[in-house]
Amino acid sequence: MFGLDRLRALAAVAAHGSIAQAAPALHMTPSGVSQQLAKLEREAGHALLEPHGRTVRLTHAGRVLAGHADRLLAQLSVAQSDLADLGHEVLGPLRIGGVGSAVRTLLPDALAGLTADHPRLTPTVVDGETVDLLPRLLHGELDLLLIESWADRPVPAPAGVTLRTLVREDVRVALSERHPLGDRGTVDLADLAGTPWACCPPGTAPHEALVQALRSRGVEPDIRYLLAEHTTQLALVARNLAAALVPAMSGRPAPPGVRFLATRPALRREIRAAWLTRAESPPVRACVAAVEAHREAAGEARPEREGG
Repeated sequence: MFGLDRLRALAAVAAHGSIAQAAPALHMTPSGVSQQLAKLEREAGHALLEPHGRTVRLTHAGRVLAGHADRLLAQLSVAQSDLADLGHEVLGPLRIGGVGSAVRTLLPDALAGLTADHPRLTPTVVDGETVDLLPRLLHGELDLLLIESWADRPVPAPAGVTLRTLVREDVRVALSERHPLGDRGTVDLADLAGTPWACCPPGTAPHEALVQALRSRGVEPDIRYLLAEHTTQLALVARNLAAALVPAMSGRPAPPGVRFLATRPALRREIRAAWLTRAESPPVRACVAAVEAHREAAGEARPEREGG
């Protein structure tokens, strides 16, 4: 392992041409520089200097190692600069996780603007369900989440996590226009007894919200199709194979033949940003602000007041 101070001494001798001229640049005595280089030679296992008249010059091995030292010290300087900028600059990696509808609707334009304004930012995105994404945030694998929380099945706020509500939207029942109730404007969930359902898998927020909403109206849900994506669920709805609960953001685009009916009781969903409070950073703040700005431009349903 080469010590940085010794590599710095070698790079200075290469740049200035002699130990005597390198010493002032390093704020060292010539003797101190010679000692550093002697230690570096022992670490390298090669002679790095050779006599040259009344002074010394780098050997071939010395020139090779000096080139590496230059590149290493330059990269170290960039790292130090980046760390100094972290308190106020939007740079570095930003690991985002989100539910599919939020990723599809809110993130693309927000990230396009964000990376154009901050070219040193490197975002990555994975999609998934809230139940799977939250543990990854808590374990430090992700920096920012866009998760869903259904009004009748709200996501509890884990300790140490900041939540901010970005969008509040209605949830409607998607029915085929050929369904006996497909021509209604509003449907009581109790009237859908016996209707098969398409829904996200068990354990997810949409699945639990559907089960709870139907049981609250005395209906035992007949869930025949377990599908992660609302777009796939809607393909089955269009063929009159099932009904589905679909938030407004997830219903675009809908295949032909699908009707969206208001529910009785009314159902709502929120999209929330979530991040570790202790790990809040300029990239996290900038991304949340970009999503909020895009939400306004896209006309998404903004919250009446910010969530906690």
